[in-house]
Amino acid sequence: MRTAQIIVTLLAALMAGFSGAVLLLRAQWIVKALTDYAVPQSWWTLLGVAKTAGAVGLVAGLFVPVIGVAAGIGLVLYFLGAVVTVARARWYSHIPFPLVYAAPVVGALVLGRAA
Repeated sequence: MRTAQIIVTLLAALMAGFSGAVLLLRAQWIVKALTDYAVPQSWWTLLGVAKTAGAVGLVAGLFVPVIGVAAGIGLVLYFLGAVVTVARARWYSHIPFPLVYAAPVVGALVLGRAA
């Protein structure tokens, strides 16, 4: 079970880290999406830092579980907020995207609890 937890946690951290990095680097496709969803540009850096910090926290959680749990909960809340933001913008076909990023985080939390 520990091997599965490590793999899923690292996958979740990689995905959240990627998501944070593309936001911090202002990749054109993410800038367009955030503009379409009416997310204020003043929030973008903070949102990118939050996702990146969550990714680091997940990895740290492999050594200090309470940090991983806090990071995981934070990321799940972040991605649920993204679902709400996308829904409020009426881009219903985009709702699966934040859920794809949230899924491995939820998996890591569940596997961490089982370990």
